[in-house]
Amino acid sequence: MKRLTLSRIVLAISMLCFLHCANPAAAKEAPADSQKKDGGTVIAYYFHGDFRCSNCFTIEQYSKEAVEKYFPEQLKNGKLTFTVINIDHPENEPFIKDYQLYTRSLIVAEFKNGKQVRWANLTKVWDYIKDRDAFYNYVKTEIEKALKGM
Repeated sequence: MKRLTLSRIVLAISMLCFLHCANPAAAKEAPADSQKKDGGTVIAYYFHGDFRCSNCFTIEQYSKEAVEKYFPEQLKNGKLTFTVINIDHPENEPFIKDYQLYTRSLIVAEFKNGKQVRWANLTKVWDYIKDRDAFYNYVKTEIEKALKGM
């Protein structure tokens, strides 16, 4: 009986940590400084909260590294932006509803003429957290898809 209760407690704590450590969201308009004359830009948002586990830090780090490694020109010319947002701050709460966030997340959003036209939650980042190369390739592929739409 004690073992069953302990197992339930461990499971409950694990679930709370996972749920608290994972959340994605979306904005309807691109920030003014990211809008280009041709109207096309992609924003890779990494959403986190006040509490951050080691996996959350790893996902942010790998995401940033992948973006910088594969898209230096797009970052330089403003076609791509990488932004980190704490969704536990009240001003960022709309992202939770907009991007249907339930955990810490990497969202890739496409904007045309300052308006969001499409977004994707890169949920597989959690699957690739122990394989940096697979993580990088996944992020690269998803951002390439978004940039093709520009």
